[in-house]
Amino acid sequence: MTMPAASKVAAASGIAELGAEALRARTSYGEGALVVCDRVVRIYSGDGIEVQALQGLDLLIDEGELVAMIGASGSGKSTLINILAGLDTPTAGRVEVAGQDLGALSARERLAYRRQQVGFVWQQTSRNLLPYLTARQNVTMPLRFSGVSARKRDKRAMELLATLGVAHCANRTPSRMSGGEQQRAAIATALANAPRLLLADEPTGELDSHTAQDVFRALQTANTELGATVLVVTHDPAVSTQVRRTVAIRDGRTSSETLQHEVADVLGHIVQQAVEYAVLDRAGRVQLPREMTEQHRMRDRVRLRSLEDHIGVWPDRSGESPSANTVGARSGNAAGGPSGNPADRPANSPSGNAPEEGGK
Repeated sequence: MTMPAASKVAAASGIAELGAEALRARTSYGEGALVVCDRVVRIYSGDGIEVQALQGLDLLIDEGELVAMIGASGSGKSTLINILAGLDTPTAGRVEVAGQDLGALSARERLAYRRQQVGFVWQQTSRNLLPYLTARQNVTMPLRFSGVSARKRDKRAMELLATLGVAHCANRTPSRMSGGEQQRAAIATALANAPRLLLADEPTGELDSHTAQDVFRALQTANTELGATVLVVTHDPAVSTQVRRTVAIRDGRTSSETLQHEVADVLGHIVQQAVEYAVLDRAGRVQLPREMTEQHRMRDRVRLRSLEDHIGVWPDRSGESPSANTVGARSGNAAGGPSGNPADRPANSPSGNAPEEGGK
């Protein structure tokens, strides 16, 4: 059967409109952000085994932010930071930094990106500095590759070392510096070419708590005084309390974010209050915390209901015995829940109103 010409034109027009709409949605997501991760997938293959390190991860970081990223081993943190550093490429999805699509860069463009747009600090101090060069010489090396004159190189190196509190180490090799001094000199080296993004992978992982504080203060200085956007990957819970935004990754996706808000206490003093939010990704998915799903015996599927100012989530009890189902309904239903009966609500359960902070 042959399709009439008018129908062909209408179908082509409809497909073109859908394509244009998809392109608009793709380009509008993250507009204005320095870092854009749009449904990023990274799959590693070897010996007939595939490992999905990132599974459709979404992340936006605005210019000027200082962000901490936390997650268990194997959650995908290092994979993401290697992609942002230009050391790896995504299998699917889009990663942009400062308007550059990292998945579309040529080898020459990728080298220029690593040299000019991004700085990197490793956990192992031995990977950050050349052992036979002094701190000043290490900082001037990236500038030399960029064609900066000797006089300007030396001036820039001494300014960075002084700003980060290690000017006294300018003429010392790494073997004559403490671990904290080495990491601060490494931060100065990473900032030599004034990159817009500074990545730090567990920069305090090999340091004691006091020295770790000095290194983290150097990262804060890089952010506030030197203008770099900073992303710190860490296992240290103390670090996440010192940044305004902490992003948690689980199973290859962003699972939650903790934001620091300024609030007034009972005496009227301004204090910092941390509020944790679940992340709603672009596909409408939310990762429920494992401790909550285990507590309420949620698995396979859950029941949802749109209430006046929030969404209710309840475990599915359909496969249990009638007695167990009754108990489950009473423990799972708030006002407006599946039973709709406020009398079923336990005394210590919420009333169905939205929480005071970010609990919708």
